[in-house]
Amino acid sequence: MTKKQANTDDLIAMIIKGIDDVKGEDIQLLDLREIENTVCDYFVICSGNSNTQVNAITGSVQKTVSKELQDKPWHIEGQGNSEWILMDYVNVVVHVFQKQIREYYDIESLWGDAKITEINPA
Repeated sequence: MTKKQANTDDLIAMIIKGIDDVKGEDIQLLDLREIENTVCDYFVICSGNSNTQVNAITGSVQKTVSKELQDKPWHIEGQGNSEWILMDYVNVVVHVFQKQIREYYDIESLWGDAKITEINPA
């Protein structure tokens, strides 16, 4: 295992922990590495039930990743309305949706060639 991959695995684990800590739902990991011309290696997608929970999830992810890995997102978008917040960690992009917005955009189907793993945190 290369150092870069270990760091990516650790980052994904901390992102999932941050989501789970505030009860984010329907967590999926999309592996995009086998798809040509993608902007990152992985998407982590989850849902929240309200603007407040979507904000709490992104805050928890930032706090957990910062504390455990001393890393922060390169860019964050969508905090204005908190319906869909995107957190860009370069190799891993986190999408935090309100449920109805996630259903509307259905990005899992747009990336149908990706290997999708359902995440069920302990």
